[in-house]
Amino acid sequence: MNCLVCGDPARKLILEEDEKVYWDCRRCLFISLDSKFRLSPFEEKDRYEQHNNDVHDENYRLFLSKLFKPLQAKLNDKAEGLDFGCGPGPALAEMFKETGYQVDLYDPFFFNNEKILTKSYDFITCTETIEHFFDPIKEFKKINKMLVKGGLLGVMTAFLIDEKDFGQWYYRKDPTHVAFYKPKTFEVIASMMNWTYEIPERDVVLFKK
Repeated sequence: MNCLVCGDPARKLILEEDEKVYWDCRRCLFISLDSKFRLSPFEEKDRYEQHNNDVHDENYRLFLSKLFKPLQAKLNDKAEGLDFGCGPGPALAEMFKETGYQVDLYDPFFFNNEKILTKSYDFITCTETIEHFFDPIKEFKKINKMLVKGGLLGVMTAFLIDEKDFGQWYYRKDPTHVAFYKPKTFEVIASMMNWTYEIPERDVVLFKK
């Protein structure tokens, strides 16, 4: 199997504790769950509906501020955005709206308006989203088409730091998580998309088109 990010040949990993198969890329260090272990759409949506992402939850807002603050600092007052993969409780979009920004919502399960994907945006956010991508580079290309020149993509996901602990990593054990990224992966994605990028803090990436 080839890597779902950079296309290089990937090596097969088998985790003995749950007998799942993963594919590990030596070029961009991306790891993906083999497709035969993915949940069905019904199972996936059911799992998301169990998340407690209340837009008024102060602790959740504090968590999202790791992306909100560095991204907002780079936006002008009239910037228009999209919360891509916002889930059933789009708290980050609400935080931007409260600050005066116009933000659209898109989620394949909860806000599935395909017309949104034909629009252009000054900024797009993906919080706790890209680890669910079955075809990451396809999704990044989709996002690239929606970003204006100079537009920003803000990503939040748990970085895979120590591959030796991958089998026991809590993030891997979520059955909806199928894609795992190291900081090197974001460097390769930026190069492939002709973006610049920075990591203002762990688990947060800002790309610029």
